[in-house]
Amino acid sequence: MLPKIPLANWINDFVNWITKVLGPVLMDISKFVEHVMNAITAGVLWVPWWLVILLIAAIGYLSGKWKLAVGTAIGLVFVYDLQLWNDLINTLVMVVVSAAISLVIGIPIGIAAARRAGLYRVISPILDLMQTMPPFVYLVPVLLLFSVGTVPAILATIVFAMPPSIRLTRLGILQVPEDLVEAAEAFGATDRQLLWKVQIPLAMPSIKAGVNQTLMLALSMVVIASMVGAGGLGADVMQALETLNVGTGVEAGLAIVILAVVLDRISQGFGKDYLNK
Repeated sequence: MLPKIPLANWINDFVNWITKVLGPVLMDISKFVEHVMNAITAGVLWVPWWLVILLIAAIGYLSGKWKLAVGTAIGLVFVYDLQLWNDLINTLVMVVVSAAISLVIGIPIGIAAARRAGLYRVISPILDLMQTMPPFVYLVPVLLLFSVGTVPAILATIVFAMPPSIRLTRLGILQVPEDLVEAAEAFGATDRQLLWKVQIPLAMPSIKAGVNQTLMLALSMVVIASMVGAGGLGADVMQALETLNVGTGVEAGLAIVILAVVLDRISQGFGKDYLNK
């Protein structure tokens, strides 16, 4: 029988070392991010609810058709009527911020991975690990490093939602026809011009598909993230589970579904608009 490799002990020692060395700095970062998130949420909640709904419906109209705008408005009014508006905004802010950070980090990595095969060979197993690891596992180390609250939920969401933006950006760049790249190079395009004027515009449908997938994965972490004190609609679902309140659970679940459909249709609409140009 083979001796057991003490992998868990090694990881625990590493996390404990990071907590001991970087603990005060990480807590300061956590408090700063928490203040920023609270300020953004309070700012959105300060705006009248009907105006927020009109703005989101207008975005829906710009991304698709009037049917999407009307459906978005009806769905969000329904959530407001269920008295889940504050939790919806809390969840929306967390999803948008997490997805935005994932895209800001993931898209440049995807571009670099498409242009350097060696880099992708290094990060490919890391992306596999990020996509296949059960999401609950992410909560354990971030909980130790940042305690409970919004920050560990955002970090776990970023790790969980980032891989599609990297993979689909890389795929889009690689799918640019080689003859177009060679023609651009033949006309004297610099490396930067080749990237911004040829590769990224042609890869945009795939990049936007990555944006859509990142948004959906970020939203899927809502309920799980509520276990570390993230609040929002996920906390309502967890409360319903703890009290076996089916009605409350269904209401919170419907609100999450409505938010998911709105985000999905709007992001898909902008992607289709780009394809039709």
